[in-house]
Amino acid sequence: MAHLCGSHAKLHDLRHYFASGLIAAGCDVVTVQRAMGRASATTTLSTYAHLWPTAEDTTRAAASEMAAIVLATHLPRMETH
Repeated sequence: MAHLCGSHAKLHDLRHYFASGLIAAGCDVVTVQRAMGRASATTTLSTYAHLWPTAEDTTRAAASEMAAIVLATHLPRMETH
């Protein structure tokens, strides 16, 4: 299989790549656990917890998206006297 990947990748490496890709795409821990064929979400979480965004990451992303929408909208200028 390694020759198909163009490297010395092992099946274990491809499993990590697959799990990491699912997490990056926004899949939750139970979805990744089931896709990996694991019996317990605890094992998946202990292995990949560092890859899921924190609450702070999610908050920053949401605030950034809201700011982009507001800044992209042409709001009328308020006149001051």
